[in-house]
Amino acid sequence: MKLQKAFSSNGNIKRIMRNKNLINVFIIIIGIVISSVGVFFKITHWSFFGISASQLLLIGTILEIAGGLLLLYNLVFPKKSNDL
Repeated sequence: MKLQKAFSSNGNIKRIMRNKNLINVFIIIIGIVISSVGVFFKITHWSFFGISASQLLLIGTILEIAGGLLLLYNLVFPKKSNDL
């Protein structure tokens, strides 16, 4: 009985870690989309409500770096959860 409970709690830890990593990957994807829009605006010399292409590129790059660092941090230092 204890062995079965140990395996089920291990699955819960993997599920929780997967959800935390998905949030970080989502932040990276948002950064990639904003950077892609910034590149398009840079090529066409457009602006979006006063936001220039350079600002979009900066925001997108910052989001990509922040998401990557958060993902790396969560993979290297996983939190031990007592909610199981």
